[in-house]
Amino acid sequence: MIARPAYRRILLKLSGEALMGSDPFGIDPDATARIAAEIASARAAGHELCLVVGGGNIFRGLAAAARGFDRASADYMGMLATVMNALALQNALERQGVATRVQSAIPMASVCEPYIRRRAARHMEKGRIVIFAAGTGNPFFTTDTAAALRAAEMGCDALFKGTSVDGIYASDPKLNPGAERYPVISFDKVLNDNLKVMDSTAVALCRDNGIPIIVFNVREPGNLARVLAGEGRATLVSEAA
Repeated sequence: MIARPAYRRILLKLSGEALMGSDPFGIDPDATARIAAEIASARAAGHELCLVVGGGNIFRGLAAAARGFDRASADYMGMLATVMNALALQNALERQGVATRVQSAIPMASVCEPYIRRRAARHMEKGRIVIFAAGTGNPFFTTDTAAALRAAEMGCDALFKGTSVDGIYASDPKLNPGAERYPVISFDKVLNDNLKVMDSTAVALCRDNGIPIIVFNVREPGNLARVLAGEGRATLVSEAA
Protein backbone atom coordinates (compact mmCIF):
# COMPACT_ATOMS: atom_id res chain seq x y z
CA MET A 1 0.00 0.00 0.00
CA ILE A 2 1.38 3.43 -0.93
CA ALA A 3 0.83 6.24 1.57
CA ARG A 4 -0.80 9.32 0.10
CA PRO A 5 -0.51 12.88 1.37
CA ALA A 6 -3.29 14.37 3.45
CA TYR A 7 -5.24 17.27 1.97
CA ARG A 8 -6.97 20.13 3.77
CA ARG A 9 -9.47 21.55 1.25
CA ILE A 10 -11.08 18.91 -0.94
CA LEU A 11 -13.90 18.49 -3.39
CA LEU A 12 -15.76 15.23 -2.93
CA LYS A 13 -17.45 13.95 -6.08
CA LEU A 14 -20.19 11.42 -5.35
CA SER A 15 -22.01 9.35 -7.92
CA GLY A 16 -25.77 9.48 -7.68
CA GLU A 17 -25.69 5.70 -7.27
CA ALA A 18 -23.97 6.15 -3.89
CA LEU A 19 -27.29 7.43 -2.53
CA MET A 20 -29.28 4.41 -3.75
CA GLY A 21 -28.02 1.94 -1.13
CA SER A 22 -29.30 -1.48 -2.12
CA ASP A 23 -32.26 -0.02 -4.02
CA PRO A 24 -32.31 -0.21 -7.83
CA PHE A 25 -32.92 3.53 -8.17
CA GLY A 26 -33.86 6.65 -6.19
CA ILE A 27 -32.59 7.95 -2.84
CA ASP A 28 -32.21 5.59 0.12
CA PRO A 29 -32.41 7.58 3.41
CA ASP A 30 -30.15 5.15 5.28
CA ALA A 31 -27.40 5.20 2.65
CA THR A 32 -27.62 8.97 2.43
CA ALA A 33 -27.43 9.31 6.22
CA ARG A 34 -24.35 7.09 6.39
CA ILE A 35 -22.52 9.10 3.76
CA ALA A 36 -23.54 12.34 5.50
CA ALA A 37 -22.18 11.04 8.80
CA GLU A 38 -18.83 10.26 7.16
CA ILE A 39 -18.71 13.71 5.55
CA ALA A 40 -19.51 15.32 8.91
CA SER A 41 -16.67 13.34 10.52
CA ALA A 42 -14.28 14.55 7.81
CA ARG A 43 -15.26 18.14 8.52
CA ALA A 44 -14.79 17.56 12.25
CA ALA A 45 -11.30 16.22 11.48
CA GLY A 46 -10.37 19.61 10.03
CA HIS A 47 -11.05 19.24 6.32
CA GLU A 48 -12.76 21.98 4.32
CA LEU A 49 -15.24 20.28 2.03
CA CYS A 50 -17.34 21.00 -0.99
CA LEU A 51 -19.34 18.41 -2.89
CA VAL A 52 -20.62 17.62 -6.36
CA VAL A 53 -23.15 14.81 -6.67
CA GLY A 54 -24.31 13.10 -9.84
CA GLY A 55 -27.89 12.29 -10.78
CA GLY A 56 -27.62 8.78 -12.23
CA ASN A 57 -29.77 7.26 -9.49
CA ILE A 58 -32.70 9.32 -10.82
CA PHE A 59 -32.03 10.16 -14.46
CA ARG A 60 -29.11 9.72 -16.87
CA GLY A 61 -29.07 12.27 -19.66
CA LEU A 62 -26.65 10.36 -21.87
CA ALA A 63 -28.63 7.13 -21.59
CA ALA A 64 -31.87 8.96 -22.35
CA ALA A 65 -30.29 10.62 -25.39
CA ALA A 66 -29.25 7.20 -26.68
CA ARG A 67 -32.91 6.17 -26.53
CA GLY A 68 -34.17 9.09 -28.56
CA PHE A 69 -34.32 12.10 -26.22
CA ASP A 70 -32.86 15.36 -27.47
CA ARG A 71 -29.38 15.40 -25.89
CA ALA A 72 -29.57 18.95 -24.52
CA SER A 73 -33.02 18.40 -23.00
CA ALA A 74 -31.91 15.08 -21.51
CA ASP A 75 -28.85 16.72 -19.95
CA TYR A 76 -30.98 19.46 -18.40
CA MET A 77 -33.22 16.77 -16.89
CA GLY A 78 -30.12 15.11 -15.47
CA MET A 79 -29.05 18.42 -13.94
CA LEU A 80 -32.39 18.69 -12.17
CA ALA A 81 -31.84 15.20 -10.76
CA THR A 82 -28.56 16.39 -9.21
CA VAL A 83 -30.44 19.18 -7.44
CA MET A 84 -32.74 16.60 -5.83
CA ASN A 85 -29.71 14.63 -4.65
CA ALA A 86 -28.02 17.77 -3.35
CA LEU A 87 -31.10 18.67 -1.29
CA ALA A 88 -31.24 15.13 0.10
CA LEU A 89 -27.58 15.36 1.15
CA GLN A 90 -28.14 18.80 2.64
CA ASN A 91 -31.00 17.47 4.75
CA ALA A 92 -28.91 14.51 5.92
CA LEU A 93 -25.91 16.72 6.76
CA GLU A 94 -28.01 19.19 8.70
CA ARG A 95 -29.37 16.30 10.75
CA GLN A 96 -25.72 15.75 11.67
CA GLY A 97 -25.53 19.35 12.86
CA VAL A 98 -23.44 20.51 9.88
CA ALA A 99 -24.10 23.91 8.32
CA THR A 100 -24.62 23.30 4.61
CA ARG A 101 -25.40 25.36 1.52
CA VAL A 102 -26.61 24.15 -1.86
CA GLN A 103 -25.59 26.25 -4.86
CA SER A 104 -27.09 25.49 -8.24
CA ALA A 105 -25.62 26.36 -11.63
CA ILE A 106 -29.26 26.67 -12.81
CA PRO A 107 -30.87 29.47 -10.77
CA MET A 108 -33.84 28.32 -8.69
CA ALA A 109 -34.14 30.85 -5.91
CA SER A 110 -36.99 29.13 -4.08
CA VAL A 111 -34.88 25.99 -3.56
CA CYS A 112 -31.23 26.98 -3.17
CA GLU A 113 -28.61 29.66 -3.80
CA PRO A 114 -27.30 30.41 -7.27
CA TYR A 115 -23.69 29.44 -7.86
CA ILE A 116 -21.47 32.40 -7.00
CA ARG A 117 -17.79 31.53 -6.63
CA ARG A 118 -16.85 34.14 -4.03
CA ARG A 119 -19.92 33.35 -1.93
CA ALA A 120 -19.11 29.64 -2.05
CA ALA A 121 -15.53 30.33 -0.97
CA ARG A 122 -16.81 32.45 1.92
CA HIS A 123 -19.14 29.64 3.05
CA MET A 124 -16.19 27.25 3.11
CA GLU A 125 -14.06 29.70 5.08
CA LYS A 126 -16.84 29.80 7.69
CA GLY A 127 -16.78 26.01 8.00
CA ARG A 128 -19.90 25.31 5.95
CA ILE A 129 -20.09 22.47 3.46
CA VAL A 130 -21.10 23.64 -0.01
CA ILE A 131 -22.91 21.25 -2.35
CA PHE A 132 -22.69 22.28 -6.00
CA ALA A 133 -25.74 21.15 -7.98
CA ALA A 134 -26.86 21.18 -11.63
CA GLY A 135 -23.43 20.42 -13.02
CA THR A 136 -21.90 23.33 -14.93
CA GLY A 137 -25.36 24.53 -15.94
CA ASN A 138 -24.64 23.54 -19.55
CA PRO A 139 -25.61 20.44 -21.54
CA PHE A 140 -22.89 18.18 -22.98
CA PHE A 141 -20.81 18.44 -19.79
CA THR A 142 -20.76 15.71 -17.14
CA THR A 143 -20.83 16.13 -13.38
CA ASP A 144 -17.21 14.87 -13.42
CA THR A 145 -16.29 17.94 -15.44
CA ALA A 146 -18.35 20.10 -13.07
CA ALA A 147 -16.41 18.60 -10.14
CA ALA A 148 -13.05 19.36 -11.76
CA LEU A 149 -14.18 22.90 -12.59
CA ARG A 150 -15.45 23.63 -9.07
CA ALA A 151 -12.32 22.09 -7.52
CA ALA A 152 -10.21 24.52 -9.55
CA GLU A 153 -12.46 27.49 -8.75
CA MET A 154 -12.44 26.73 -5.02
CA GLY A 155 -8.68 26.23 -4.88
CA CYS A 156 -9.04 22.64 -3.67
CA ASP A 157 -5.96 20.58 -2.83
CA ALA A 158 -7.49 17.44 -4.36
CA LEU A 159 -10.58 15.95 -5.96
CA PHE A 160 -11.85 12.78 -4.27
CA LYS A 161 -14.08 10.67 -6.49
CA GLY A 162 -16.28 8.28 -4.52
CA THR A 163 -17.46 5.39 -6.68
CA SER A 164 -18.41 1.71 -6.32
CA VAL A 165 -14.84 0.47 -7.02
CA ASP A 166 -11.69 0.84 -4.93
CA GLY A 167 -9.56 2.56 -7.55
CA ILE A 168 -8.58 2.55 -11.20
CA TYR A 169 -8.06 -0.76 -12.98
CA ALA A 170 -6.47 -1.61 -16.30
CA SER A 171 -9.82 -3.09 -17.34
CA ASP A 172 -13.27 -3.40 -15.81
CA PRO A 173 -12.81 -5.49 -12.61
CA LYS A 174 -16.45 -6.57 -12.76
CA LEU A 175 -15.80 -8.21 -16.13
CA ASN A 176 -12.19 -9.20 -15.48
CA PRO A 177 -11.58 -10.26 -11.86
CA GLY A 178 -7.84 -10.44 -12.56
CA ALA A 179 -7.58 -6.84 -13.76
CA GLU A 180 -4.57 -4.89 -12.50
CA ARG A 181 -5.33 -2.12 -9.99
CA TYR A 182 -3.15 0.98 -10.07
CA PRO A 183 -2.24 2.44 -6.64
CA VAL A 184 -0.74 5.46 -8.44
CA ILE A 185 -1.13 6.52 -12.06
CA SER A 186 -0.41 9.62 -14.14
CA PHE A 187 -2.99 11.87 -15.74
CA ASP A 188 -1.51 11.15 -19.15
CA LYS A 189 -1.78 7.37 -18.75
CA VAL A 190 -5.44 7.67 -17.73
CA LEU A 191 -6.07 9.74 -20.85
CA ASN A 192 -3.89 7.77 -23.25
CA ASP A 193 -5.27 4.39 -22.13
CA ASN A 194 -8.85 5.74 -22.10
CA LEU A 195 -9.45 4.24 -18.65
CA LYS A 196 -12.80 6.05 -18.27
CA VAL A 197 -12.70 6.51 -14.50
CA MET A 198 -13.69 10.11 -15.25
CA ASP A 199 -14.40 11.75 -18.57
CA SER A 200 -11.36 13.08 -20.41
CA THR A 201 -12.36 16.73 -20.02
CA ALA A 202 -12.39 16.39 -16.23
CA VAL A 203 -9.04 14.56 -16.13
CA ALA A 204 -7.39 17.13 -18.41
CA LEU A 205 -8.80 20.01 -16.36
CA CYS A 206 -7.36 18.53 -13.15
CA ARG A 207 -4.02 17.89 -14.87
CA ASP A 208 -3.78 21.42 -16.21
CA ASN A 209 -4.55 22.90 -12.77
CA GLY A 210 -2.36 20.53 -10.75
CA ILE A 211 -5.27 18.97 -8.84
CA PRO A 212 -4.65 15.32 -7.90
CA ILE A 213 -7.59 12.89 -8.17
CA ILE A 214 -8.15 10.15 -5.60
CA VAL A 215 -10.54 7.39 -6.69
CA PHE A 216 -12.01 5.21 -3.92
CA ASN A 217 -15.02 3.11 -2.96
CA VAL A 218 -17.42 5.37 -1.06
CA ARG A 219 -19.89 2.52 -0.52
CA GLU A 220 -17.53 0.83 1.93
CA PRO A 221 -18.39 2.13 5.43
CA GLY A 222 -15.61 4.19 6.99
CA ASN A 223 -13.57 4.33 3.80
CA LEU A 224 -13.81 8.09 3.34
CA ALA A 225 -12.02 8.72 6.66
CA ARG A 226 -9.30 6.21 5.84
CA VAL A 227 -8.67 7.64 2.40
CA LEU A 228 -8.67 11.22 3.69
CA ALA A 229 -6.00 10.17 6.19
CA GLY A 230 -3.84 8.92 3.31
CA GLU A 231 -4.65 5.28 3.98
CA GLY A 232 -7.16 2.75 2.62
CA ARG A 233 -7.42 1.32 -0.88
CA ALA A 234 -7.60 3.98 -3.56
CA THR A 235 -5.84 5.19 -6.67
CA LEU A 236 -3.97 8.50 -6.77
CA VAL A 237 -3.90 10.24 -10.15
CA SER A 238 -1.16 12.85 -10.28
CA GLU A 239 1.35 14.47 -12.59
CA ALA A 240 4.30 12.97 -10.72
CA ALA A 241 3.14 9.33 -11.01
